[in-house]
Amino acid sequence: MTYKDIPENLFPMRDNKVNDLSGIPLTENHTFDPAHKGYHQQTVDNMDHQEDNSMTVADDDSSLIYKLNGIARKMPLWTKSWMLWSLILILIPGSIGFVGISMLFKLPSSPKCPEVFWPLASASVRLHCAQIAASKQTIDDLLQAIDLVKQLPENHPLRGEINRQLEQWSEDILKLADQSFQAGNLEEAIATAHKIPPDVNVSQLVDKQIEKWQSIWSKAEAIYQEAEQELRQRNWQSAFMLTSKLLRVNNEYWASTKYDELNNIIVTTREDGDKLYKAEALAKNRNLQSLLQAIKLARTVKPNSYLYQKSQELITEFAQKMLKLAQSTMQAKDADTALEIARKIPPVAELQVQVDDFIMLGEAQRSAFLGTISGLETAISQAQQIDASREIYSQAQELIARWQLEIEDISRLEKARNLASQGTINDLTSAIAEAQQIPTNNPRSQEARREVARWVDQVETIEDRPYIERAEQIAVMEDVNSLQAAIAEASQIRPGRALYFQARQKIRDWTAKVERIQDQPLLEQATALADSGNLQEAVKTAQKIAVSGRALSKQAQTAVDTWQEQINARQNWQKAQQLALAGTPESLSQAIKLANRVSSRNVLRLDVNIAIDQWSQEILNIARSQSEVDIAKAIDIAKLVPAGSSAYRDAQQEIQNWQQFMIPKSLSTPSFQPSLEATPPLTPEFSNQ
Repeated sequence: MTYKDIPENLFPMRDNKVNDLSGIPLTENHTFDPAHKGYHQQTVDNMDHQEDNSMTVADDDSSLIYKLNGIARKMPLWTKSWMLWSLILILIPGSIGFVGISMLFKLPSSPKCPEVFWPLASASVRLHCAQIAASKQTIDDLLQAIDLVKQLPENHPLRGEINRQLEQWSEDILKLADQSFQAGNLEEAIATAHKIPPDVNVSQLVDKQIEKWQSIWSKAEAIYQEAEQELRQRNWQSAFMLTSKLLRVNNEYWASTKYDELNNIIVTTREDGDKLYKAEALAKNRNLQSLLQAIKLARTVKPNSYLYQKSQELITEFAQKMLKLAQSTMQAKDADTALEIARKIPPVAELQVQVDDFIMLGEAQRSAFLGTISGLETAISQAQQIDASREIYSQAQELIARWQLEIEDISRLEKARNLASQGTINDLTSAIAEAQQIPTNNPRSQEARREVARWVDQVETIEDRPYIERAEQIAVMEDVNSLQAAIAEASQIRPGRALYFQARQKIRDWTAKVERIQDQPLLEQATALADSGNLQEAVKTAQKIAVSGRALSKQAQTAVDTWQEQINARQNWQKAQQLALAGTPESLSQAIKLANRVSSRNVLRLDVNIAIDQWSQEILNIARSQSEVDIAKAIDIAKLVPAGSSAYRDAQQEIQNWQQFMIPKSLSTPSFQPSLEATPPLTPEFSNQ
């Protein structure tokens, strides 16, 4: 610290001026006053002059005494009073003593620090000025304070106080550095901490404190960067969880400013993310309008957004989908729509060359799709303008070669169509021969094959139509011989011919008529047997037709199933009647089960229902008789009464009564009496047994 660095108002006035508080001149640490020196020198000169005069008076002693006596006589009388001189002698020493004592008890004034000449300043002055500077609690003032006192020798009497102050001021600097760190200025905090002198004890904490700051800062930065990465991946929940970790970082800047900043970024980024999700959903539709809307949404993401890069990637992806859509539309030979799609693709650097090439080649393809020689020639001319440096140049050359072949194919096809238009077998044959000259690998080969197949069908139709017509005329009589002759005529049309399937359908119809004529008498015979009650013979007779696969086989099989069911119903009914004759609950129950197998469509069903009601009543009567001997067994018998029978409701009531009777009176309580269920109708069981 230099003389001019300390403000003048820190020290009182100097130059032997009287202190403002005591009025006593400074005796220590003041600057020597030249003016004061002049006054002292003048006094000494006067004294020397008086000594010279005394020597002159001694030489003339008598003259001097005479003169003095004369002067004494002339002095006033009050000067000769001893009381006056006594008072004067008392007042003068007293005044001097009072002034001296006042100066002793008056505190010395503070030195003026900016005016101190530091090489000659005392330790107390340095310490005092250092304390004043340190009280300002700024880094520069604290460093100046340290610089003022640290140069004092180690054996100085004030070294203990100086060391204590040095420690305190160094700690203050470290606190100010920590304030910078908490405010978010890590580099400034480190630089401030490094200003602490290395020979101070506090300096040992500097490296640890800096390491702690750097650790906290690195941890906060890692959390922030990880949250940013989660935002770019659109993981909002993870980003929010990471953001909350900043609140636990031991730094006010990261826990407040950066926390709020990151929260705002998450909110904004989430809005952008919702836009991108909606854009992706629209793009999945893969139609032009949805893709354009998706691109429009993605473009609303601003460049300062964390998802801006993602939005640009999606725009490129959507543009690629539009290009693919245009290409597929072009392959469908809809050149106008394909070119319209391509022209709406947004400018994307990665795709711009491909889009330009597609449009350039698409214009040529649109001309080629006209399918005329002039259109193909125009397409060739447009494709030839594509420069060899373009990526599509090789594709353009392939298309040119293809279109040149196509021009040749069109010429042959036009000639063949002109021949085929005459409609005769010879003309059609010539047209086929002309079209077959087009190679299979030529552009119009498939079209030529289709035309050839159509003309071949025409030729075969002309050739085979007489067979169909003659067969139809023969079959008009619809007797077996006529139908078989018609079948023979139509069978001359060979497989693979144009009218083959038509001939086969005619043959199937005529064959079915022949089979009906042949099998109808046998089926009628079986029906007559069934009507007479001879179901077994009827089944045997109709079974021959059923298994033959002929025209009446399905009808015969239906009759066989009906008659067999009647046979089974009779057998079951007879067995049930035989079982019921035993009269036991078990036999009656079995009889009911067998009788229930009779179909409701069978004529025997009415008799079966009457018998089931009768047998059910017999079972209930047996149960009632048994209840007089064994109630438990009576309950088991009553349970055999089938649901749907006329005795079922009574049987359930008896079972309930018997069960109540079997409960001991000591355990009986008022019980809920369930209502009896409505008697369900009888449901017959169907069986072929």
